[in-house]
Amino acid sequence: MKTNEELQKDVQNAIKWEPLLHAAEIGVTVKDGVVTLSGSVDSYSKKFEAEKAAKNIIGVKVVVEKIEVKFKSDTSKKDDNEIADEILSAFKWNLEVPDSKIKVKVEKGWVTLEGEVHWNYQRNAAKHAVDKLMGVTGVSNDILIKSEIQNDIKKSDIEDALKRNWAIDDEHININVDGHIVTLTGSVDSWYQKDEAARIAWNAPGVWMVDNELEVEYEYALMD
Repeated sequence: MKTNEELQKDVQNAIKWEPLLHAAEIGVTVKDGVVTLSGSVDSYSKKFEAEKAAKNIIGVKVVVEKIEVKFKSDTSKKDDNEIADEILSAFKWNLEVPDSKIKVKVEKGWVTLEGEVHWNYQRNAAKHAVDKLMGVTGVSNDILIKSEIQNDIKKSDIEDALKRNWAIDDEHININVDGHIVTLTGSVDSWYQKDEAARIAWNAPGVWMVDNELEVEYEYALMD
């Protein structure tokens, strides 16, 4: 079991360990597994990496992200047209992104992605292509999944895939399939396991949506 102070230190050290975040001034507060990140960074990619680092720590149940993107100089800023052009170029060179199916909107550095793709990995690839671009202040990934495969989703296939994954204890994970929607309920030991379970479910042919309702359960020491 961890105290709030121990979990706070673990998260702080995880953030410092990331090369991209060495010089970043990110505040960390913790209360019973709820981690709040605050402060400012000079790129959206740093904001994303800080949140990712926190989620990978054992004991973290929820991450409240209040980090602002503030550019250090005018040279770091780009107008919306420049950002849009760079996004389209990044899509064109990424084989995982079906760029003809994705629409891009940029407003004051905030990028909104829309459209339909066949697989979730394509949806994720589109967002990751945007995350590291200079001038981006945030990303809304509104891309929808519409699989070409119309066959029924096999619940047993997802169950078998979870069992094959060494990092996941599937004993407390429940799977419900309704049409093209998969719902995960129950509990896991870490945020990493929660994300990994969803990733595996997304890989099932025919999935249009994964509703990840898994809860991260962890016991905390009563004293700090």
